[in-house]
Amino acid sequence: MSTPPWRRQAACKGLDPSIFYPADDEDECLDAKAVCAQCPVVDLCLEHALGVREKVGIWGGCTERERRRIIRQRRRTA
Repeated sequence: MSTPPWRRQAACKGLDPSIFYPADDEDECLDAKAVCAQCPVVDLCLEHALGVREKVGIWGGCTERERRRIIRQRRRTA
């Protein structure tokens, strides 16, 4: 699978990926969320993660739990 073009503009590009895969502790995801908060492609990243159902990591500034919540909300309003 090729890398989506938006990833070249991502704020996380070149950073240690381990910060985006913290343990379940909410405090441990704050560093990743801070990077995402300044990212110019955060919305594209989140939509990608929702579309492929990413199970782990911080994507688009959201944890797996937050992404599941978004999917449920979208299903209810569809």
